[in-house]
Amino acid sequence: MKKFFMFLAVAGALTFTASIASAQDQPAAEGEATEQVQEAAPAEEAPAQLTAEDLLKGTGEDVPFHQQLKSYFIQGGPGFMSMILLCLIIGLALAIERILYLSFAKTNTKKLVKKVEDALAEGGVEKAKEVCRNTKGPVASIFYDGLLHYDEGLDVVEKRIASSGGVQMSLMENNLSWISLFIAIAPSLGFLGTVIGMVKAFDAIEAAGDISPNIVAGGMKVALITTVAGLIVAMILQVFYNYILSRIDALSIDMEEASIDLVDTLAKYEKKNK
Repeated sequence: MKKFFMFLAVAGALTFTASIASAQDQPAAEGEATEQVQEAAPAEEAPAQLTAEDLLKGTGEDVPFHQQLKSYFIQGGPGFMSMILLCLIIGLALAIERILYLSFAKTNTKKLVKKVEDALAEGGVEKAKEVCRNTKGPVASIFYDGLLHYDEGLDVVEKRIASSGGVQMSLMENNLSWISLFIAIAPSLGFLGTVIGMVKAFDAIEAAGDISPNIVAGGMKVALITTVAGLIVAMILQVFYNYILSRIDALSIDMEEASIDLVDTLAKYEKKNK
């Protein structure tokens, strides 16, 4: 399952990179459109240069949303923007993998406890073990581990259930550290790209020998695009991260309640067979 989602992540990155490469021809087309506007303008008026920013604002024809994204991606710099995009793709792949894992781990605990109770009444502990073996999910694994040590006493069963519950919690929280890492790295890469962009803007001002508003505004705009992209990626991944945590909390509560019910059921079974 993990290899499948990593394959999807790599395929998505390659597809987006190919689409960006095809968008490299857009500046040339904009230059031709600018020349046509300048030729059609009256001689007494200054020709208005049609820039990429004007196109994004809709001064010409309406630009599709994906074309706007490509334009911002190119303006922000393919280097930092590619790394931020990679954080988004891998983070989403890991988040989707966790969501699917937790969805498959969901078990009707009350129904499972009832099955174990009926199996104990019909065929004893071995029958209850068989029920747990044939049931998927962390709760069934915890039940099976506890039933394996039933002969050692209820105290040992409770300890085994607690230990097995800790293992299952670790399995459910797997890869969450990587998602939180991408949440932290994405805005950091954006800020780093902004700082480097500001340095380049001041270098352009120094080379021009004049503090032109166009140079300053253009440099700051390009520099801030990476920050915006990093913050957007971090917010998207944070939503998935919190959703996954909420699912894990719900499953952990179910496991604890089911474990208590199992111990009570085994206590009744032991008392009945004495």
